[in-house]
Amino acid sequence: MTNSAGPLQPDGAYAEVIGDPVAHSKSPIIHRFWLDRLGIAADYRATRVEADGLAAYFADRKADPAWLGCNITMPHKIAALDLVANAGDLAQSIGATNTVLRDGDRLIATNTDAAGFYGPIADFDLAGAPVAVIGAGGAARAVLFALARCDIGPLTLIARNPLKAAMLLSALKLTGATQGLDAPLPPARLLVNASPLGMAGHDAYAGDLDRLPPEAIVYDLVYDPLVTPLIAAAEARGLETIDGLEMLVGQAAVAFELFFGVAAPREHDGELRELLTS
Repeated sequence: MTNSAGPLQPDGAYAEVIGDPVAHSKSPIIHRFWLDRLGIAADYRATRVEADGLAAYFADRKADPAWLGCNITMPHKIAALDLVANAGDLAQSIGATNTVLRDGDRLIATNTDAAGFYGPIADFDLAGAPVAVIGAGGAARAVLFALARCDIGPLTLIARNPLKAAMLLSALKLTGATQGLDAPLPPARLLVNASPLGMAGHDAYAGDLDRLPPEAIVYDLVYDPLVTPLIAAAEARGLETIDGLEMLVGQAAVAFELFFGVAAPREHDGELRELLTS
């Protein structure tokens, strides 16, 4: 199979996103949009994989020469590390993967979440700024990994289980405070929701934003719905907000190039965002 903008791909080439649930994922829309713009005759799909079927999934896909790799969403970001032949240093650094690639007979794990998260805040001066992060799962690991390289100030990790949050900070060799979801927010310059709170079918984050300073940035990784209760509350206060599509598209662009061998056409981001929000 040939294409007009990238290297040769095997006949029927495809990548996909896996998770449970996964029907809500916008990743197929994003990747198919870019494939269409570049004239690449490949596909990107969403496939539901339950936790007890993860090992069988990788064994099946490894035997399929058309499979280029997959993105990974909840709840498999940590478990998948144990099922690939070469996880690089992810187990010792981020400790979670959101992308697995075929490399000959091996499966290689990487993580594009950290780069996708960082892109929208790259132009903000966060040196010495207090930061609060909600969540202690795979997405939070990538966020904390990125923030550790931003010279931020005091870090507070907020989770349903503060002990789990403390263990995560220790695993990532980070210094910070931990607190439960019902504790008052610290006066953070950046508040990041890296948990499912606010996602369709989940409870909303119920924290009061009044303690955030007027210059605070509220960054919610949830994109279904796009305007979460947290984003709505931040906008009501006149705070800067970053919604989940920003990170989703950013991490997808990194993965797209890994899968298909050509850079995503980001010059069409405006059109893509309209498509994703229509």
